[in-house]
Amino acid sequence: MVASDTAWKHPSPRLRSLRRAQVAVLALIVAVVGGLLAGFAFGPGPGAGVAVAAVLAGALADRFVQRRVRAWAYCERAEDLLVRRGVLITRLSVVPYGRMQFVDVVAGPIARSFGLATVRMHTAAAASDARIPGLEQAEADRLRDQLSALGEAKAAGL
Repeated sequence: MVASDTAWKHPSPRLRSLRRAQVAVLALIVAVVGGLLAGFAFGPGPGAGVAVAAVLAGALADRFVQRRVRAWAYCERAEDLLVRRGVLITRLSVVPYGRMQFVDVVAGPIARSFGLATVRMHTAAAASDARIPGLEQAEADRLRDQLSALGEAKAAGL
């Protein structure tokens, strides 16, 4: 069991903005395309209904995505790294430093525009690979360097 005094760190608040923008763009595209197609096929009334339904679905998706972002957390301990995530089903991954094979930082063009990156830890077991999304670039680089150094130090003792 994880002690209650562990210092959990969360992704950057900009991750919430990034996810909100992604959901808004998708909902807008579905509303416009769906509304136009339904409007041409069935008339303006059903077209507007489809557009409104897409916007409402986007609002619900945004609410779920925001809860999902808040659920991400990580904790650096002496021997391992804890990564917590999940809204309906909560998952806690424990990644021992000595088992890490490599750590990389990934940032696509949209994430880079928000100044964010994802740290991915790879271990010998493919199912245990963990990631921490939405870290500020400087924090992601610091965490990568620290995890790599700890991984080398702990692996040397094996």
